[in-house]
Amino acid sequence: MAERLTREGRQVVIIDREIPGLGSTVASTAMLLWEIDRPLFELAQVYGLGKAIRCYRASHHAAQGLVCLIAHHGIACQMRPRLSLYLAVDDSPKLVRDEYAMRSRADLPSLYLDHGALQRRFGIARAGALLSRDAADADPVWLTRGLLDVSLQRGARLLKANAVAYDSAVSGITVGLESGHSIDARHVVLATGYVMPEFVKPTAQQPTSSWAIATRRQPGNLWPEQALIWEASRNYHYARTTADGRIILGGEDDHALIEPAARDEATPAKVRALRTYLKLLWPHASDHVAFSWSGAFDTTHDGLPLIGTVPGCKNIFAAFGYGGNGITFSFLAAELLATLIAGGSSPLLDDLAIDRDIPG
Repeated sequence: MAERLTREGRQVVIIDREIPGLGSTVASTAMLLWEIDRPLFELAQVYGLGKAIRCYRASHHAAQGLVCLIAHHGIACQMRPRLSLYLAVDDSPKLVRDEYAMRSRADLPSLYLDHGALQRRFGIARAGALLSRDAADADPVWLTRGLLDVSLQRGARLLKANAVAYDSAVSGITVGLESGHSIDARHVVLATGYVMPEFVKPTAQQPTSSWAIATRRQPGNLWPEQALIWEASRNYHYARTTADGRIILGGEDDHALIEPAARDEATPAKVRALRTYLKLLWPHASDHVAFSWSGAFDTTHDGLPLIGTVPGCKNIFAAFGYGGNGITFSFLAAELLATLIAGGSSPLLDDLAIDRDIPG
C-alpha cells in the first residue's frame, strides 16, 4: 500500500507497533500463487460464473503485477518465477479435471496432467494435477523490507507506534496513538492482518494457525522444475523449495489453536505429521528438519480477501489479504484502494466487500 500511494505522490505515514516484517510476514512460506483457496468451479457455484472468473483473473493479474513491481525496483528478495502443481488428493482426478475445464473457459494458464503425465514429468504419483504458470516464490521479509525502503526513499515516514483510537470526520481521520500523540490524515488504510480494530466487524473470516518445516539443504534431492505444490482440498498441504536447496513444507492447519502457547504445545506433533507427509509426497527427500515454526493468520470462507471501505467509517479502508494468497492479494488491495482513494471504482470492490454475504 505504501509503495502504491507514494508512487502517486501522496504523503504517507506508516504505523507499526512491531519491527516491520517480524509479525506474520516472517512466518509466511511466500508461495506467490494466483490460484485462490477455493477452486474456480466451486466459487462459480457460490457466486456465479461471471464474478468467479473476474476474481480469478484479478488474482492472476495481481501475481503478475507483483513480480513486475519487484523486478522494476530491483528488490533483492530471491524472487523466482515458478510453475505451480495443484494435486488431486484421492484416487479420482475428477475435481482437478472439473477445475481445468472451468479454467479453460476463463482463459487461465493451466494444463491438465493425468497420472501418467504427472509421473513422467515430476515423478509424483497422484491421480492427476493442474500445472499452471505465472506463480513465484520469494523471501517474504526481504520483499517487505524492499518495498518499505522504496516507500521511505520517496518520503514516507515510519513510526513505531500503536494506534488505539480513530475519529472519523467528513474531511479526514484523527488517529490516536498509545503515546498520547495523534495523526491527522485524509485517509486511513488498515493493513493489520488478523488484528482488527473493534469497529471492523466482518463475518466472512476465521482465524487459523498453520505449521511449517524447512529441511536441511539438499539441492540434489528436489523434485523436477521445483514447482510450487499444493493440494485440491480445503485444508491442504503445500510445499516449495528455496534458493539454497531446502524444502519448505506447510499445512496441518488448525482453527482451534490460535494462541502462541497452544501452537507451541502442538508443534512437535505437527512437525511429525509434516515429516510423514513429506516422505509420502517426495520419498527422495531427506526429512531432516532444520527449522520448524507456526503462525496465526485469517482465512475467509470463500477464499477471497476483504478489500474496500470499512462499513460505517468514512475515509477508513481495509486491505486484509487473508488465506494462502495474502501477498498476492496485498498487491490487488493496493491497486483497488489507490483507485478508490482517487475517486474511482471497480466491480471488484463489491466482490471483495468487507460486509459481503457468502451464500451457504
